[in-house]
Amino acid sequence: MTQAFDAATQQGLLESRAEQALALARRLGADAAEVGASVDQGIGVSVREGEVETVELSRDQGIAVTVYVGLRKGSASSTDASEASIQAVVEKALSIARHTGEDPAAGLADAELMARELPDLDVHHPWALSTDQAIDLALTCESAGRRVAGIRQSEGASLSSGEGVRVYANSHGFLGSQCGSRHSLSCLLIAEDAGGMQRDYDYTTARDPRDLVAAETVGQRAAERTLQRLGAQRPATGRLPVMFDATVASGLVGHLMSAIAGGALYREASFLCERLGDTLFPEWFTLFERPMERGAMASSPFDNDGVQTRDNVFIEQGRLTSYMLSAYSARRLGMQTTGNAGGARNLRIEAPLQSRDELLARMGRGVLVTELMGQGVNGVTGDYSRGAAGFWVENGEIQYPVEEFTIAGNLETLFKGLAGVGDDLDTRGGIHTGSWLIDEMTVAGA
Repeated sequence: MTQAFDAATQQGLLESRAEQALALARRLGADAAEVGASVDQGIGVSVREGEVETVELSRDQGIAVTVYVGLRKGSASSTDASEASIQAVVEKALSIARHTGEDPAAGLADAELMARELPDLDVHHPWALSTDQAIDLALTCESAGRRVAGIRQSEGASLSSGEGVRVYANSHGFLGSQCGSRHSLSCLLIAEDAGGMQRDYDYTTARDPRDLVAAETVGQRAAERTLQRLGAQRPATGRLPVMFDATVASGLVGHLMSAIAGGALYREASFLCERLGDTLFPEWFTLFERPMERGAMASSPFDNDGVQTRDNVFIEQGRLTSYMLSAYSARRLGMQTTGNAGGARNLRIEAPLQSRDELLARMGRGVLVTELMGQGVNGVTGDYSRGAAGFWVENGEIQYPVEEFTIAGNLETLFKGLAGVGDDLDTRGGIHTGSWLIDEMTVAGA
């Protein structure tokens, strides 16, 4: 096991280093400065076919300094947060700033926007896990999957557990820090029949190790998902309803958020430029974030600019009501920051949820997608084309697995064609959503 991680001590040390960096930047001529520092420690183990494959004990740290000299900006970073390294990083950042062009949008977020409410959001739950215990859990997970009839071999099970501290400070006098933890366990298995081999996986992840799904259950679920893929065929080609399983539907939300991110908007690299107020979804659909949700995977009281995070509604009754902006991107667009430097935090959906069976019945005949491959998404045009695997649906019931096909459309058309959202919420990440039923897409198969 790694040496004990004293989060409180590390937090105090990083805060002190950040303050030192800010004082040095001011002394050397910076008009303003900001510092981000972090330290993370964890353990990761992987096993395969009942044998230990890797054991990794990690400890990473880093510090990044950004200085502003007038309208000029310079940034430098280091993986060493010692006093000598801080001196070198600040000097390097100032040197860069003096050689860059002026940028009217450069600078810290406004002082009055700095976070003042810094509650404990219950996101730090260390796991006193020895290396032997981590290995045992991974072996237990894999063994549970391998014991299921029909599983031929394993690609392995992996367990990771880590905790860390992040600190952000700037010359407005703001200093914020947060301790956090993340633990996960996964298993990947292979099954085979006369038609060939198939593989699939399952995983669990949580801030608190007590919230992880049991190791045996993860292995068994991985086996069930793998066996369900045996006998896969290519689906028919045509314009068909497509249902995105909850495990992949979050990707559609991710594509939306990328399109309304300030960086894409001011670069005019988004199909949603100047679309604020437009109807993008059915009127029963609302998408919002809850950054102060206790214990959630993406909770934080301040963003990467030190701005107080807040509940934001991005889609309200189908309409695009807010972009996702940092202080810099907001200035470039002539708008106000939404407290989203670093992205959205804890995205949630409000909609009339339906059961998975109800969505399948509504689909009638089409494809249920459980896996997506490739990166065929054009953020500028919204065009969407990806390889997929899943199940063929006929008369509202799953018939057989399908693979080696492509689904295609345009994101704006997909959003408007959202016919229903499932109650089978996948809550393992920062985006909580159930399955999505899209009324029609192009399916290119046999």
